[in-house]
Amino acid sequence: MIFNNYRAMEHLRALKKEPLTPDRILELHRILTEDTLENSSDAGRLRTDNDVRVIDSRDNTELHAPPTYAELPERLERLCRFANADETSLPFVHPVLRATLLHFMIGYDHPFMDGNGRTARALFYWSMARSGYWLTEYTSISHILRRAPARYMRSYLYAETDSNDTTYFLLHQLTTIRRAIAALHEYLDRKGREQRETERLLAASPKLRTRFNHRQVALLTHALRNTGEGYRVDAHQRSHNVVYQTARNDLIDLSQCGLLEKAKQGNAYVFFAPPDLRERLAELAK
Repeated sequence: MIFNNYRAMEHLRALKKEPLTPDRILELHRILTEDTLENSSDAGRLRTDNDVRVIDSRDNTELHAPPTYAELPERLERLCRFANADETSLPFVHPVLRATLLHFMIGYDHPFMDGNGRTARALFYWSMARSGYWLTEYTSISHILRRAPARYMRSYLYAETDSNDTTYFLLHQLTTIRRAIAALHEYLDRKGREQRETERLLAASPKLRTRFNHRQVALLTHALRNTGEGYRVDAHQRSHNVVYQTARNDLIDLSQCGLLEKAKQGNAYVFFAPPDLRERLAELAK
């Protein structure tokens, strides 16, 4: 699922300037759910029955019955028209609210047998990116939602039991977005401090001060706090958006310095952070 989410975000980056269509939603669902569903044929297709129900696991009470499957193609078409409207369309809908309502409608319609939540969140990110809110791509609303799933569910229930007033859901999601942004800033602050600590360690040695590039410093920073962590060339390449050969040279260089240990896994090499990495850095600095 993690790999599928990564692939889906790559796919959405390429589509952020393109109009949303039902076929593109189906393709997104296929990418997100590939090899994760009980019935693999359900990936990338609308549900074909009305057996989907949202049930309270505590007492099996039915909380929501989504629209019949026969309505789904037309509802998806209407959803795409709503998604593709811009800020000049009337009535005006703020881009953040539009993205949040896309999320709401996928959850409400439950167009797929499984993977509705993943698809709803992915469409939210697509809509935000399309409107220029690029920072949202680096936030994790799902991480916040998992902490309090009951609140998320209640925001749907309150909307449905109050004449489909989505204000409840919108307020819940806006709070979630703010918390996700705050969490991102906390993460960046922490990583910045960690990187500066590593840079100070390297700067203390004239031999190491200019020995490593910023990608290698970032990797060493992570490795100092994650003993035994394995690093692959393709993952390092994606993390820093460089060509494969550049990423390979970074890791080979650190291995030749004795700061990473190279081992073969299948057909690929993996570079591991040794438990005495800090001591090796200190020795190299002499």
